[in-house]
Amino acid sequence: MNRYVGLLLICLCFAQSSWAKLRLPHLLSDGMVLQQQTDVRLWGWDEPGTVVKVTPSWSDQTYQTTADSKGEFMLTVRTPKASYKSLSLTFDDGEQTVLKNILAGEVWVCAGQSNMNMTLRGFANCPVEGYNDEIIASKHFPYIRFVKMPRLMRMKPLKDTKCSWKAVSPNTADDCSAVAYFFAKTLSQALDIPIGLIQANKGGTRVESWLNEENLRKYTDESLDSLSIVKRFPNDYNRTLMWGNGTFAPIVNFTVKGIIYYQGCSNVGDKGDQYSIRLKALADQWRTDFREPTLPFYFVQIAPYYYGDANGIDGALLREQQLKASKSIANSVLVGTNDLVYPWEVKQIHPRQKRQVGQRLACVALNRNYGMKKIMCYSAAYKSSYFVGDTCFVRLSNDYGALSRYEGMEGFELAGSDRVFHPAKAYFDKRKGIVVTSPDVPHPIAVRYCFRNFLIGNVSNAAGLPLLSFRSDNW
Repeated sequence: MNRYVGLLLICLCFAQSSWAKLRLPHLLSDGMVLQQQTDVRLWGWDEPGTVVKVTPSWSDQTYQTTADSKGEFMLTVRTPKASYKSLSLTFDDGEQTVLKNILAGEVWVCAGQSNMNMTLRGFANCPVEGYNDEIIASKHFPYIRFVKMPRLMRMKPLKDTKCSWKAVSPNTADDCSAVAYFFAKTLSQALDIPIGLIQANKGGTRVESWLNEENLRKYTDESLDSLSIVKRFPNDYNRTLMWGNGTFAPIVNFTVKGIIYYQGCSNVGDKGDQYSIRLKALADQWRTDFREPTLPFYFVQIAPYYYGDANGIDGALLREQQLKASKSIANSVLVGTNDLVYPWEVKQIHPRQKRQVGQRLACVALNRNYGMKKIMCYSAAYKSSYFVGDTCFVRLSNDYGALSRYEGMEGFELAGSDRVFHPAKAYFDKRKGIVVTSPDVPHPIAVRYCFRNFLIGNVSNAAGLPLLSFRSDNW
């Protein structure tokens, strides 16, 4: 019996000593990028009541806090201006833990489903255009660093998960999200500072997959019982709640500049305003989680795709919902993509042109967050229309004073009182705007542009940014 008591005491002592040692989340580690010139959050675990001191290499100041009754601690440290200088952080609870090779720069979260998840090397039978060129060029961008959150499902929010930061190089860039890579590359070229990317995404997820319990109760009738969730969604990627808790929750203490988001394909077919309402709820949720009520939220309109019928409109309706969400979510911008698919990609859910997507997101950030106001960053959009006889006249916003073409505009359709849409011819008139006619519709009352599941547009503004799909009707 004494032998068992002795073993128990040894185990208890080991457990207490393991608990007593300071532990940091994997996200706080060597090689990370910290958001520059702000008060960044640093957190971890230690024995309750332990005083934890933090000393940054860039300051003479030492910060300290005390682990609470649960053994958790958090404090904020002021970061320096972005530079390529290697920095360090020393944590001290009686023993020192040093994080090295840290950079101060700009940190962005990259979230969504498979088109954000899609790496530079692409997926099986889904290549990314220009792969080899980018792998070779990546040697010039070692100060872009990224961390990929493991794709995990949990019923309760995780506070930590195993991950590590990587510097972009020809040996690592292939594993970085392609959209995120091109976004960071453009920022790096324009700003000449380090860029950090936190990638938290999962292919196939719905917007509900990322909503927390509170928002699911408020905005949906989804079950929050794990067995019911699994039964309803045999494909795990469609499941509610779990992906946000397992994949996204571990990053919310990290201080970031903003979020880029590419998701929506799995919500095609949703009724009414369901998607726009829930996307706004998600943006608000993440802003609360990151403790920043105006955190930039820039997102991508889903690209043209078959969705079972190239001439159907379920995909177009989801794009319309994304545009509606962009108008209801403060400090958000929707990036158009209806020009970034090839005709042969009608059944390709992962279009290969990812460079332009990342660049367009970066141009939004450069204009809105980094003072480069001369950069044209907004897609052209429908403003108004009117009808005279057999002709429709369309006015646009965000054209920056020019359109890409006067003739040969493709993607327009007209309908009369029978509500049947027919392909239309369109051209630009400096005085009247876009002039649209169709020999099949002598008395048009409604106009649409790229309002099909798969219909490629060729109209863009002075910046080469596409005219967003639209309809003048509400049929």
